Amino acid sequence: MRRYLVLKRFPLPWLRKDNAQNESSPLIPKAGPAKEDAEELNSVSSDSHQAGTNNGQEHNSPPHERIQPRYSYSLTDYFLKYFLFLCNMLFTVMGLVVLGLGMWGLISKESFAQEKIGSIGTDPMLILGTVGFLLTMLCLSGCVGALRENCCLLRLFSAVMLVLITAQVLAAIMAYSLQNEIGGYLRSGMLAAMARYQDDLDLRFITDEIQTNLQCCGADTYRDWEINIYYNCSAPGVLACGVPATCCVDPLENGTVWNSQCGVRAQLLDEFTAQSVIFLGGCLGGISRWIEQHENLIGTVCIVILGVQLLTLFITTRLLDSIQWRKFMYSSGR
Repeated sequence: MRRYLVLKRFPLPWLRKDNAQNESSPLIPKAGPAKEDAEELNSVSSDSHQAGTNNGQEHNSPPHERIQPRYSYSLTDYFLKYFLFLCNMLFTVMGLVVLGLGMWGLISKESFAQEKIGSIGTDPMLILGTVGFLLTMLCLSGCVGALRENCCLLRLFSAVMLVLITAQVLAAIMAYSLQNEIGGYLRSGMLAAMARYQDDLDLRFITDEIQTNLQCCGADTYRDWEINIYYNCSAPGVLACGVPATCCVDPLENGTVWNSQCGVRAQLLDEFTAQSVIFLGGCLGGISRWIEQHENLIGTVCIVILGVQLLTLFITTRLLDSIQWRKFMYSSGR
């Protein structure tokens, strides 16, 4: 516009020459230049008035017609978002691994077969697969909610995390208040595992690991294996009055070959003779000693796990507040 006005006020030389020739012509009245100057002034005033009117319309236009600025992300917002995403992604992978192990155990044992489907409810592999599935779904909801900034998924994730934290705190309080009864529960559970030692491969694996690592045999003593129908002294077969090979002090012959018959007739031996063949102490005492030796480590691990869950819940809450604030700022046009 300014360039146009400058060109109109200061005409080019050839235009000025034409005007001069027209002024010298006897056919054109002398008032011509004054008339053109008046027309130029009128055009300039009309342009300026139109420009002022347009500016007034822009200032008076409603808010929804103006461009609304978008609220910018801060460094804290990015940190909360991607830290929560990475943590949940890590735990999602862990949940998938646990789920895969549970399903592999169920399939390898043929637990879905018609003759075994009735006892699948107490299968440890089913419990492992269920835990893996729930952990995967929970962490996946937090992962997707953080990445997509989905408030519904984040609220669901935070609610479930709050329930889990509350349940863990209540379980810790209950375990501390019932610590005298825990020994009875452990004894009942181990005796039940020993009774089903030959029928359930998972219970057999757990029992063997406990007896091998803690160097123990039975719940309170090696004679507890009489509860098993195969190791009972009245049972027919070679296993009668015996104990599993994991109770033996040296189950390997010549250090290379596993001797599965090393515990045969061990229940018939007196303690002095049996101590050179099998472990005499029960596993409940070994478990108690192991807990006493590692109570600091157990407490530290529990505190770290609870702290990670609390930190995740705090970050989720802050991220929700940040998302809602940005939505409010965007909707209000600030």
